[in-house]
Amino acid sequence: MSLNVQAIPVASPLRKKRLDFEDTPDSEPSKPKHPRLGPVSGLTPCLQPLVRSPCAVEQDSRVLQIGPYILLEPREGGRCYRAVHRHTEAEYSCKVYPARSYPETIAPYGHLSPHPNVAQVAEVIQGDQNVYVFFQPGGGDMHSHVRRCKRLPEREAAGLFRQMAEAVAHCHDHGVILRDLKLRKFLFVDRESTKLVLENLEDACLLSGPDDSLSDKHGCPAYVGPEILSSKNSYSGKAADVWSLGVVLYTMLVGRYPFQDTEPAMLFSKIRRGVFSIPDGLSPKARCLIRCLLRKTPAERLTAREILLHPWLASGGAASEDSCTNPSGEQGMEQVVPDTWSQKDEEEEEEEDLHS
Repeated sequence: MSLNVQAIPVASPLRKKRLDFEDTPDSEPSKPKHPRLGPVSGLTPCLQPLVRSPCAVEQDSRVLQIGPYILLEPREGGRCYRAVHRHTEAEYSCKVYPARSYPETIAPYGHLSPHPNVAQVAEVIQGDQNVYVFFQPGGGDMHSHVRRCKRLPEREAAGLFRQMAEAVAHCHDHGVILRDLKLRKFLFVDRESTKLVLENLEDACLLSGPDDSLSDKHGCPAYVGPEILSSKNSYSGKAADVWSLGVVLYTMLVGRYPFQDTEPAMLFSKIRRGVFSIPDGLSPKARCLIRCLLRKTPAERLTAREILLHPWLASGGAASEDSCTNPSGEQGMEQVVPDTWSQKDEEEEEEEDLHS
């Protein structure tokens, strides 16, 4: 159906600038502060500056109405909005997609049954140029939570990481490869910050059969697997997702990425070597699980379903001196840097954008 986009007056305290999606072409992305990722062609950079919303110099007391919803402040450079239903006053998150790319973007949702750790589509409204997809609302994201806490206690990390692994396993079971997994993809849906959902599937790939081979280079540099950087042909999409989960777990427990460098070429070199260090303060079971995920050879990594059977998750992250089952060989060790993100890392992650 054709959507009539209306700008409606609201009370003056909101003072929001009108947002005209249907008549305004997409603005050109801003020039990134950080260098593009030259060494790997086609790899989507994540360290790009967000497009800032225009300053409300013109104090226009109108906001955009999409069907029964009112869109409020923009996020992610105007591709995501906080939305409120006019009649129920319930809050939602609205993602805006070009109409031409909508069928491919929404396809993975049609193959997934509902899952408590995957955000559900509440409603879809189609306009002349854009499609507006409304999701259940989420609170803060895991990236901000870990950065604020520096690193998480093992019991807390185990409870949250299990939910992440559950979401990934559910997607893999239904032939959906996520491709761009990272901490920021997971949102809290409760005030206690204990329940997580995978925010959306907009970067996901839907498999046509049991073969999970992919050839495109897609992902955030800090989370990308070595086979994606080194392979000239195809790679296992599921194994690449598991590597990203390993980076997620390491960062939650240690407070920094397992591989990091200010220069993309050096970062990729470290990831290709697969050499990382684990601080001695972590329990043997936690260290074991990290190594089982960050194995350089994709076929040697655990699957998403196998992650859920690991002793560290079975014990709820309880500290123990017992050795875990099936530990991998020791990885090479580098000098351990302080277990926090540097200020520069924080600034770069603040500017993260997947679709620059």
